[in-house]
Amino acid sequence: MTDAVAGFNAAVGMPPRPRENAAIRHRMGLAMIDGIVALSAVDHISIGLADFGKLDGYIERQVARWASQLSRYREYNGWPGSSGLGPVESLGQWLDGHRPTEWKAGLMHGDYHIGNVLFDCESGALNAMLDWELAALGDPLLDLGRLLASWPDRNGESPLSLKIEPWTGFPQREELIERYEAGTGRSMRDLLWYEILACYKLAIILEGTFARACAGLVESSLGDRLHNSARALVSRGIAWLEARA
Repeated sequence: MTDAVAGFNAAVGMPPRPRENAAIRHRMGLAMIDGIVALSAVDHISIGLADFGKLDGYIERQVARWASQLSRYREYNGWPGSSGLGPVESLGQWLDGHRPTEWKAGLMHGDYHIGNVLFDCESGALNAMLDWELAALGDPLLDLGRLLASWPDRNGESPLSLKIEPWTGFPQREELIERYEAGTGRSMRDLLWYEILACYKLAIILEGTFARACAGLVESSLGDRLHNSARALVSRGIAWLEARA
């Protein structure tokens, strides 16, 4: 049994000091990067997690694994199909055609975003990472891609429905990338691939709730909200590809 960890979830609300101090909010964003930098440096073999995931063919099987999950949603009566997500297949095709040729294995959180951490109420330091359900061995760059996939833009807008207020002061994505690169020494050459994979994967996961809602198994308002987020993630991925073509 573990001890409770003090802190606050920025997606729920901010205590007075970080709410009133932009410098603390900036520190919070950088602390999130430092958290996954530290996680990526963990020697998974020495701590007994050498079998925590299947590494052979990890990159090659990503698109097929998530495309298969998307196709399984057809079993839910009323689901209109993948066309409702927008050009999700285009993301999959691009991913399969631009796989990284080199990557470094390590521990991944698997669902790393600002709603899955606790910050110190005074300093904004990262006190804990939450929700380890998708943790596994893989390429830790996917944690950075996942964070960036849902990171709000300069106006505080995100594909996801959670809102962080106030957003001013938080570092922009370019600074997050620079911090990660400096902390890990990893090449950012293939970062776009991990960002697009994160958009693709998360959109398909969220669409699963919508499919279940179509079949009457989940509240329709939740299904609609997550479907809108899934569509926004696909749109963000397409926009990134178009911007960097």
